[in-house]
Amino acid sequence: MKVLPFKIPKPEHHALVYQEDHELVFYDKFHQHEEIQVSYIAEGEGTLIVGDTINDYETGDILAIGGNLPHVFKSDPTKKVTSHMLTLFFTKDGFGDNFFELEELKELRSFFKKTENGFKIAANNNLKDLFLKLKGSSRLQRFIILLELLKLLSKSKSKPLSSFIYEKQYTDIEGKRMSAVMEYTMNNYHKNISLDTIATVAAMTKNAFCKYFKKRTNKTYFRFLNELRVENASKLLLSNTDLSIAEIADKSGFNNISNFNRQFKSVKQIVPSEYRKIKAI
Repeated sequence: MKVLPFKIPKPEHHALVYQEDHELVFYDKFHQHEEIQVSYIAEGEGTLIVGDTINDYETGDILAIGGNLPHVFKSDPTKKVTSHMLTLFFTKDGFGDNFFELEELKELRSFFKKTENGFKIAANNNLKDLFLKLKGSSRLQRFIILLELLKLLSKSKSKPLSSFIYEKQYTDIEGKRMSAVMEYTMNNYHKNISLDTIATVAAMTKNAFCKYFKKRTNKTYFRFLNELRVENASKLLLSNTDLSIAEIADKSGFNNISNFNRQFKSVKQIVPSEYRKIKAI
């Protein structure tokens, strides 16, 4: 199976695919697929990278990821619960070239615009109820539910998942390279990662890798690495109140407390100690 592009298993003549993931972890390879993905996190939490941006996800979240938008789920290994996600996959032209351009469906156009960067909606009971109806529904009923979901998603307040989109679709070679880089980084962010090391993972020279990564994410590799470390640290600050800030810095891959404070503030616009106080209220 190719890591990038990833093919959604689709029966012949099916324009809409329903998938239920009930695993210890979601598919944790950096990948993209032509289908738009609309998902409900029934259970689980972790890190979600979309395009250039590191996000988190938790039980109740609704996610919409545009076609060919690279992404990867990384379930939280400290949580001993099974991850459970309900998803619909479809393409904009899967129901006919101009189906979603019909005047009757014009209120859905904002949904497709928002999916270009992906977006997230916090727990919403109306959306949740629609997702839960999918499993026992016929193909026609699922299509009707899709339209109802898109209507609600178009109007709901949402948070973008990515701020930069690489315009070209990844080739197989590029996909495998970026997947290797992402997987290594997500598994080893708490350790010291040198430019030599990550360039070797990418099978490139250091200079070539720096240019390659910056072009595709609009940020340096070490900016990306520090953002990932900060996201992990922010979770630990709230979930492990018995750990000191210095201990959290060390567990997140920062070699000294001053650098941790500086990088944390650069990402969150607030220092770790204040972040812990405010979020705990």
